[in-house]
Formats: sequence, C-alpha cells, structure tokens
Amino acid sequence: DDTEELEIAIDNTAFMDEFFSEIEETRQNIDKISENVEEAKKLYSIILSAPIPEQKTKDDLEQLTAEIKKMANSVRNKLKSMERNIEQDEARSSADLRIRKSQHSVLSRKFVDVMTKYNEAQVDFRERSKGRIQRQLEITGKNTTDEELEEMLESGNPSIFTSGIMDSQISKQALSEIEGRHKDIVRLESSIKELHDMFVDIAMLVENQ
Repeated sequence: DDTEELEIAIDNTAFMDEFFSEIEETRQNIDKISENVEEAKKLYSIILSAPIPEQKTKDDLEQLTAEIKKMANSVRNKLKSMERNIEQDEARSSADLRIRKSQHSVLSRKFVDVMTKYNEAQVDFRERSKGRIQRQLEITGKNTTDEELEEMLESGNPSIFTSGIMDSQISKQALSEIEGRHKDIVRLESSIKELHDMFVDIAMLVENQ
C-alpha cells in the first residue's frame, strides 16, 4: 500500500509542477501584454501630438493592437481552462486545490487590471481624437456639439461636416486631419467592442472566485 501512496504523491508533485509552469507562462504573457499596453499608450500620444501622424506610427499601432488582442485571447482561454480543471478536481488534495485556486485568482485579477488599463487608454485616445476633430472643425468655421460629433462618428461619414468647407490651404490641412482622425476612431471602435466582450467574460471568471 505504501508503494501506491508514493506513486500518488509523485503523480501529484508532477501535476503541481506542470500547473506552476502553466501559471508562470501565463504570468509572463500578462506582463508582456502590460508592456505592449504601455507601448500603445506612447503611440497614442505620438499620433495625438502630430497634426498628420506618420503612416508607420499608425501601422505600428495596428500591429501592436493585433498582438495585444491575440495574447489577451490566449491568456483568457488559458485562465478559463485552468478554472475548468480546478472545478473538475474538487476531489483532489485540498491543500493543492487551495493553492491552485489562489494562484488562478491572483492571475485573473492581474489580467483584469492590465486589460482595464488598456481599455481606459483606448477610451482616452478616442476622446482626445474627438477633441482634435472638434478643434479642426472650429478652425474651418464649423462649431459642433458633442452629440453632432458622435453622430458623425457613428455614421462613419466625415463629409457630413466637411462638405461645405471652403477650399483654402488651412482648410485642406484641417480636412486632412479630420479625415485621418475619423479613420483612427473607426478603427478603434471595433477594438474597444472586442475588448468589452472579452471583459465581460473575464469579469465573470473573477466574480466566480
């Protein structure tokens, strides 16, 4: 009987080793997402400070956004599969189960924190881009309310406001910036929406703990 108990103990140790290596890998991925979010914030600032941002900066941001999305999906799936395994293993040694629940909980919260920061950065970028559009419209002599601006963004058609702009040099530059920022926001919308859906999912993970 001793041999059997020893085998179970060894099996359990191997199982926990594997669990800890999964935890470590997931933690590193969350740290990497966090680094990418900081990088995205820098790119947001660069894009906001230049009247006509360089295409390369926008391409870099697009690439980074895709990378964050891919990694976040992977982390989410990993956390969900860990949770399923924990639920199935309620019968396992209670000390191990407590450790696993606690590690999973810490990681889930860390992930939610990072993604919350990312969401805040995106929403801030959207608001500030909107402010830039509003200022450029003022330069061309068009004053818009916040509601009108939202309407334009939702319609996906900047020409609602830009159609009557006079053909002066300053207006051309303003127009170019308005259209560029409008595209930035449209691109951002789908990312914010995807992030929101992921959030609901992850928030449930954290609540279930």
